[in-house]
Amino acid sequence: MAHSNESTVSEFVLLGLSNSWGLQLVLFTIFSVIYVTSVLGNIMIIVIIFSDSHLNSPMYFLLSNLSFIDICQSNFATPKMLVDFFVEHKTISFEGCMAQIFLLHSFVGSEMMLLVAMGYDRFVAICKPLHYNLIMNRRVCIIFVSISWAVGILHSVSHLAFTVNLPFCGPNEVDSFFCDLPLVIKLACMDTYRMEILTLANSGMISLSCFLALIISYTVILITVRNRSSASMAKARSTLTAHITVVVLFFGPCIFIYAWPFNGYSVDKVLAVFYTIFTPILNPLIYTLRNKEVKAAMSKLRGRYLKPGQVFAFIRNVLFL
Repeated sequence: MAHSNESTVSEFVLLGLSNSWGLQLVLFTIFSVIYVTSVLGNIMIIVIIFSDSHLNSPMYFLLSNLSFIDICQSNFATPKMLVDFFVEHKTISFEGCMAQIFLLHSFVGSEMMLLVAMGYDRFVAICKPLHYNLIMNRRVCIIFVSISWAVGILHSVSHLAFTVNLPFCGPNEVDSFFCDLPLVIKLACMDTYRMEILTLANSGMISLSCFLALIISYTVILITVRNRSSASMAKARSTLTAHITVVVLFFGPCIFIYAWPFNGYSVDKVLAVFYTIFTPILNPLIYTLRNKEVKAAMSKLRGRYLKPGQVFAFIRNVLFL
């Protein structure tokens, strides 16, 4: 790689979240439960949406792609963090560190754009219901998903292009449980002021622009439906509450970290935990558990494959095999 002639650092040391063995065991238990729940929950959403013909709509197509991104985001750093709880000397190779930076910004950038697409979908559904099927067809949804991945990857490559060639000659300690861009840039053996500005301009602006676009679209939706019937207003508010909750909880930590990328690392570490571990579980908890159609499809799927008689027969066969 290009760094080989300029850098004497071949690996980075991850300081993790705590040096206390007792606290690490507690965090391992909590994060393991959240990780497994998040992955299984998002897999369940994808299976339910693609197995039920009643969920064959643009909104659920975008929701299934959001679940896929959340599965990817759950796996780029969390499994290593869980293993590192039992390792005294937590290290990651230079290549592994760059890979984590690339994957993180690819998934986060893609999810930002996908949330914007979902916001547009709700705007068309509520403000222009008669033209919804014409505007939001499967081809448009595929274009939205493709654009979200393209933006995420380009956003990540733009970061990695200058990070991978920075001179790293020590120290090599990253004060987190994974390689995040601001923390790694800080370790470069050079003046990183321009790098900080680039990070702010790239990550900060994409976060703020997507967040403002969503807030504006939701405001327009509420203004549009305020003169409609109370039932329509209640339905719109219920839908938007779920979307706004996810948007605020997802964008809040990202904007805070990348709008002020080199300030309070203790706060940044807590926020990093939030958007890498807790964010992927928002989709199953907020979108799915509040959605009557998804819950009905879940009950139908459970009734089809997990009938009580079949379950009892399976347990009996296992016990007396």
